[in-house]
Amino acid sequence: MNNTAKDPTDLPLIDNGASDIADGVRRSSFRPGRVLLACILVLTFFAGGVTGLYFQPPGLQGLFRATGLEPGGGTDTPIAVATQQVTQGEEVAVVSEGDVVALGRITPRGDVVTVAPPFGAGDARISSFRVIEGQTVEAGQILAVLDSLQQFEGQLETARANVAVAQAALVQTDAAVRASRDEAEASLQRALATERVQSEALARTTSLVDRGVTTKAVLDAAIARATEATRDVEKARATLSRYDVNSDGVQADIAVAQANLLAARAQVTQAEQDVEKAYVRAPISGTVLSIDVQAGERPGNDGVLDLGDTTQMTVEAEVYQTLIGRVAVGDPVTVTAPAIRGELTGQVTAIGLEIGRQSITSDDPAANTDARVVDVIVTLDAGSSDKAQRLTNLQVVTRIDAGLLAQ
Repeated sequence: MNNTAKDPTDLPLIDNGASDIADGVRRSSFRPGRVLLACILVLTFFAGGVTGLYFQPPGLQGLFRATGLEPGGGTDTPIAVATQQVTQGEEVAVVSEGDVVALGRITPRGDVVTVAPPFGAGDARISSFRVIEGQTVEAGQILAVLDSLQQFEGQLETARANVAVAQAALVQTDAAVRASRDEAEASLQRALATERVQSEALARTTSLVDRGVTTKAVLDAAIARATEATRDVEKARATLSRYDVNSDGVQADIAVAQANLLAARAQVTQAEQDVEKAYVRAPISGTVLSIDVQAGERPGNDGVLDLGDTTQMTVEAEVYQTLIGRVAVGDPVTVTAPAIRGELTGQVTAIGLEIGRQSITSDDPAANTDARVVDVIVTLDAGSSDKAQRLTNLQVVTRIDAGLLAQ
């Protein structure tokens, strides 16, 4: 057996293309500088994009304004926008190109009115309702009736009966006074006539005594009769004076009867006011938003029902105290919420006069719930108001176009 090693050059060649590839690799030179340059370019473009979206330099902002595009407008995933930190401990309010963004809630004009039972209703319960939720009512319209109505109506009937009694007593007193005055006048005239007769008799008796025709005893009797007649005249005059009118031109007994009639009529007025305590009336014109009690229940702290003027809807926005200086009456506003298709529009119509505690918070569990805010009232346009009529107390995001940021 021939074990002589063969020359490798004598082995048969297998041409599978590997030799060509190897030759190509050997012919090409490896250039690491190009790979490094490509990596640097990729990192530069990435860093530039992130920096531009985060800081939004003036050039990029101008591009967005010219094209009408918004950062992140083509995706549901939020991206970084230019923000301003309000103060330490407060939430971050978005301020972009002069816009101030704040949480708010939709309310009817003048806010929601909680209708309570009338003053003095006491422990009365709801007897029946005369309206339903969603019904439009006018100011003064009866909304509900309390179970104290029958009691108050009974008191009113009693008061009216007392007025009738007092009126009859006045008529009776007037007639009695007239008759008594006529009787006293007649008594006085009779007493005066008697006084004249007795005076003449006394004069004749005195003349007879002077001439010695009659005795002194007869004279004494005549004097006594004349004196009695004078006393009867005084008594008749005193009786007649009882029926003289006072400074108001009214006789005393009639004045008392008239005062009793006035008192009875005052009781009727009080009873009528008490009857009103059994009615729950609408303080304003508006729509019944919710009924908070049922028939047979006693109204609690939540009142009887909620009422609101939904013919004009507004938004109550809570703007951070550090940003309120950017907001002015007349600024245009856009309102958005997941429950609303599209946007609502309006303008700022009122700005609060005091700083208060934030009452509208986001769903973020880390959100600050003790921020200091100012209430800003936004009046919605007619079309937006119609869309928001059934969305009272809906939490929304308000974007106030407050102009360009101060340089």
